[in-house]
Amino acid sequence: IDDIDLPKRSAETGIIRRMFLDPTSSHLIITTTLADNYYLHTQSRQPKVLSRLKGVSIECIAWNPSLPTASTREILVGASDGNVYEVYIEPSAEFYRREEKYLKAVYKINDGPVTGLWTDLIPGTPELRRVLVASHQSLLHFIGRVGRHTHDGGGSIFTRLFETESATSHEVTTTSATAPSTLVVSPDASDAAPLKDDHDERLFAWLSADGAFSGPLRTTPATTNLGSQVFAESKLFPTSEIPPSESGVIQRRSSHLLRETVSSILLTQWHIVHLINGRLVALNRLDGKVVYDEAVLDARQSALGLFADQKKNTFWLFTAQEIFEIVVTDEDREVWKIMLARGQFDAALLHARNPGQKDAVATASGDHLVRRGDFVSAAGVYGKSSKPFEQVALTFIDHDEQDALRKYLLTKLATLKKSSVMQRVMVAGWLVEIFMSKLNSLDDTITTKAELSESTNTAKSEEQLGLVRTEFHDFLARYKGDLDRKTTYDIISSHGREEELLYYASLVNDYNYVLAYWVQRERWPESLDVLKKQTEPPIFYKYSSVLMSHAPMDLVDILTRQSNLEPRNLIPALLNYNKDTDVPLIQNQAVRYLLFVINQLRSTDAAVHNTLISIYASHPSKDEAALLAYLQLQSQQQERSYDADFALRLCIQHRRVQSCVHIYTSMGQYLQAVELALRHDEIDLASMVADRPEENAALRKKLWLAVAQKVISQSDGIKAAIEFLKRCDLLRIEDLIPFFPDFVIIDDFKEEICAALEDYSRHIDSLKKEMDESSQTATNIKSKIAALDHRYAIVEPGERCYVCQFPLLSRQFFVFPCQHAFHSDCLAKKVVEQAGVSTGRRIKELQTEVSRGVTGGAKRERAVRKLDALVAAACILCSDTAIKIIDEPFVSSADDTGEWAL
Repeated sequence: IDDIDLPKRSAETGIIRRMFLDPTSSHLIITTTLADNYYLHTQSRQPKVLSRLKGVSIECIAWNPSLPTASTREILVGASDGNVYEVYIEPSAEFYRREEKYLKAVYKINDGPVTGLWTDLIPGTPELRRVLVASHQSLLHFIGRVGRHTHDGGGSIFTRLFETESATSHEVTTTSATAPSTLVVSPDASDAAPLKDDHDERLFAWLSADGAFSGPLRTTPATTNLGSQVFAESKLFPTSEIPPSESGVIQRRSSHLLRETVSSILLTQWHIVHLINGRLVALNRLDGKVVYDEAVLDARQSALGLFADQKKNTFWLFTAQEIFEIVVTDEDREVWKIMLARGQFDAALLHARNPGQKDAVATASGDHLVRRGDFVSAAGVYGKSSKPFEQVALTFIDHDEQDALRKYLLTKLATLKKSSVMQRVMVAGWLVEIFMSKLNSLDDTITTKAELSESTNTAKSEEQLGLVRTEFHDFLARYKGDLDRKTTYDIISSHGREEELLYYASLVNDYNYVLAYWVQRERWPESLDVLKKQTEPPIFYKYSSVLMSHAPMDLVDILTRQSNLEPRNLIPALLNYNKDTDVPLIQNQAVRYLLFVINQLRSTDAAVHNTLISIYASHPSKDEAALLAYLQLQSQQQERSYDADFALRLCIQHRRVQSCVHIYTSMGQYLQAVELALRHDEIDLASMVADRPEENAALRKKLWLAVAQKVISQSDGIKAAIEFLKRCDLLRIEDLIPFFPDFVIIDDFKEEICAALEDYSRHIDSLKKEMDESSQTATNIKSKIAALDHRYAIVEPGERCYVCQFPLLSRQFFVFPCQHAFHSDCLAKKVVEQAGVSTGRRIKELQTEVSRGVTGGAKRERAVRKLDALVAAACILCSDTAIKIIDEPFVSSADDTGEWAL
């Protein structure tokens, strides 16, 4: 806080009489008792003399509504001599430059000083201004266009308004020059408590000898009649109606009782606060009742007045020594009651705070609307109140107001708690009944009007019908969870409302019901349209039989678009369709679907494949091409997907010979396949099957013999039969002779017999040659064996054993044809290491037997030969034995690894 002194002493300029601060706290104007005036800007600490305003005793100021901060722009100043001046003040750092750019007297009142001024803008029309001028006797309202705006302060803008417009005046009945007079305006609404009224205009209050005259500062209509409307909507709060304090009579003069007077007022959002000789009295501006009355100052304290911060929405009481803040809290708590008493139900509901208050407003509003006959509006209000349900419902029923009842039930349903399940179900069900009655009533109205006169316009009823139907659809979408499905179906069905019935069923995803509805009426296109939108497999299984019988092609189109179906569950429907239909296989829709499942979905389900075989086999057509094509395709697969026994029985039952033969062949039962083909005189087919077992010559010959027997038995000419049988190279003439009749003349196949004998002769010569070669080979082997007894090897002096590296001749040794030589014991040791367990054990046994001399003579010789045979069977370095140990390392754990170092 800074202390700022005036540039002159109080003896020269007088003491401070009043100060005026703009709402932005940027500009301060000070006036003294000697009518000197000073200006102080927020960025300055030195007040500047307003020389142009010297001698003007300022009583009030109307700040520029745009609230500039750099300068005051155009402001109005009210003086004690009744003049209203327009002045433009701009702070300047130049010593010789005046602060005020211009000063002009724009208006004068003749009934005393100007006690209050206010100016504001009219929204939407920036060139319009409203000016309020207050005095002790009257309050003037001006509205009109101002002059051209000049931001540099080039001239007056209010002169035009005061010269061209006439004022709307409100005068008091009691005049007193000594009575306080002031004009106050309500501050801006705070963010914490915004205005809740039906308008957001400011309020004004003019204090005069009669009391406080207050009302809203309307901004519409922006005409000369605005002042009349403002004053007409304003209300006088007489000072005489303010109850006195306990010391109400303060002094006695000339035997008259002088009552307390109001020295200052201020406006809050809902109240007018009076300062009466140290008392604060707050009146509700709606009903004029006193809501606060308390003495805050004692007799020794002198009050300077009540003041409000226009921007901060705070209120203050200034005395010569102290500053009090008037804290306003919860001032709108009783507003709803006043609005309710006045019948302003919307405003009362807006200001009601808790559910109890809102319920009281809603109940009173509903009762008022019922008395006026506005049942539909009352229904919406009653729905939000706690008035007994049955009482409200009976009110509408007694007056036959079904629309109002419908609206009430809808509103009530929206307010019921989710936990009130039974109540919600009952109200929702009742609403369905009301909607159906309304729709039927509108349909009857439209039909009746159309029958009475072709020229009757039913557009209004049709439009209303559309609106009610839309409302019903919205109701179902919002409250479908509160409706009992069976009850809703029964209600809608009882009224015959097909469209609404199907809409509800579709909305709750009860497609079983919708499909059943259309199927019962044999409306197949509609049934398929519903089925197209489904994805749950059970519904396809349930209705596939009936739809397959009446719309097979369309149904299969739908089924092929579903990837989550289990085809085996559709088999009954397919078989039922196949039993009743009589179309070629190419047009059979069951075959079409099964082929799709097998070829496109790659199904390996035996039931699916067996069903297709069943349809193919049982078809009246004798053509087996389709069945054979399927069987051949299956033969190319790694694993057969159908049941071969089942397929074979079907094909035998329906005499599908080619298919039976194919199945037998695929099962490897070639003999049965050939026999079946021959029984049905399918010789070519039997011949093809007989050639199948290419790796089994005996079976192939057996099959061809069966074919030969059939061919010979059916052939008219022996030569033709023999020519046919030449297709198999396994058959000989002697194999065929038993099949010919006994009376056949040999001349008929003499050439064949001769050719066969020549073949046998050639074969005998070939065998004889092979025998001679074998005999010669045996003789050569014997001579080589005999030569082995005379074979020898030369051992050089100093030759060493390939195992121990000691001289070879030092003890018994073996020499192999490869010239590798070993000591007998070294060789035996190596053979034991490399041989198997059994061979090693046998060698050790023989060595023990020979070394101990347990036996002698021929027996010992036999043991020595056996031992030599085991030990010296092959060279351990270059025979198969060496190959078997190729995976052993060159360096063993017993060797010195350093010898291998490079």
